[in-house]
Amino acid sequence: MISKKLLMLLAILFGMSITVQAQIVTDPEDEVDEEDEIVVTDQSGKEEVIEFPEAMTYDLDSLLNEYMAKTYLTSNDCNMKNENPYFPEEVYIERLSRMPTIMEMAHNNVVQQFIDRYASRLRGTISYCLGAGNFYMPIFEEALEAYQIPLELKYLPVIESALNPKAVSRVGAAGLWQFMPSTGKQYNLQINSLVDERRDPIKSSYAAARLLSDLYKVFGDWNLVIAAYNCGPGNVSKAIQRSGGSKDYWHIYPYLPRETRGYVPAFIAANYMMTYYSLHNICPMTSRLPAQTDTVMVTKKIHLEQIAKVLDIDIEMLRALNPMYRHDIIPGNSEPYALRLPLADVNRFIENQDAICNYRASELLTNRIQVEVNDYTPTYYHKSKRSYKKGRKGRFGRHSKARRGGKRGAVRSKARGGKGKKSKGRKSRRRRR
Repeated sequence: MISKKLLMLLAILFGMSITVQAQIVTDPEDEVDEEDEIVVTDQSGKEEVIEFPEAMTYDLDSLLNEYMAKTYLTSNDCNMKNENPYFPEEVYIERLSRMPTIMEMAHNNVVQQFIDRYASRLRGTISYCLGAGNFYMPIFEEALEAYQIPLELKYLPVIESALNPKAVSRVGAAGLWQFMPSTGKQYNLQINSLVDERRDPIKSSYAAARLLSDLYKVFGDWNLVIAAYNCGPGNVSKAIQRSGGSKDYWHIYPYLPRETRGYVPAFIAANYMMTYYSLHNICPMTSRLPAQTDTVMVTKKIHLEQIAKVLDIDIEMLRALNPMYRHDIIPGNSEPYALRLPLADVNRFIENQDAICNYRASELLTNRIQVEVNDYTPTYYHKSKRSYKKGRKGRFGRHSKARRGGKRGAVRSKARGGKGKKSKGRKSRRRRR
């Protein structure tokens, strides 16, 4: 017997599937770059085109241009040859089997295609993710542990966002975990014109852990969970039904949307590469951990530039520490909001809060609280009396008179019981006189 709590959870998740599905909708007329797809040939020689995760197609230069990468990541050659060595299939199978995971990390031709792509064309992106992982993996692990979720799911944001907290997909999913707006709101992430908590690494990680936990209560299989995370639980349930009721991801594989067919293989390949990168001569970018930070609650409306100028802090650093503020404005006057600062600057902010709030406030915070209505009564030019009379004799006057006369004629005709023709005749005789 299914409990009421589980039924409510199912209703929420299946309602959510409509919006999550938006992540996989593509226009069939859109041209797909060869870099954005993988072609797999099965044993019968039939070719299948699988869409590559959008995040893994991001330009590496744009990722390296983010503040955290520019400031804390540097290239490192590790004295390795920049080439991908050949290994027989048995080696990949054995390595995957040795990974200490709860989730099934099976090998097949599809998974191998993704590993090959990561180890060749996307070597730079893997190197970047290995370096950036030092910023975010501890946050992911803490959130996943809080909900007793397998820690290998910490690599899900690698294929979701390439570890870019400001990533926005072509359909509007945002943040490290790529929440759609409606899904984010269902998991208590605040989204409005000024604040988008999907971009907050900590809050979005705990929301994602809750979502993954809820999906596992429905499907009971982690591969199906991450498939549902990508295309929505409704699509996964349809695939299960069409396959005859199987709950094996690889069995329902043909019935899933095209992008989701590549999603689980991409995830397995990402786990493999983040574990065995050195065996493929991939050198992680060297990361220098940022200074310790802490948060302070803001109860006034403040612009990040006010903080940067008064405390002499790099505004790009403030933006990197507080990616949830979309236009550099903290709307603390509506409710308290957290501001993340370097630990050494927290007390300075508290001591100088009045000076910060007053600095160029009228220039940076331009929305007015109260305005006066202009009560001036303008005077308009009126036509002279003569021209007005002339106008009445013109076309407008004749038409109005005709309409009024026609109405009176109709009334008189109706009162006498006559027809319109008689009325017209009477008018004609009147004119002859």
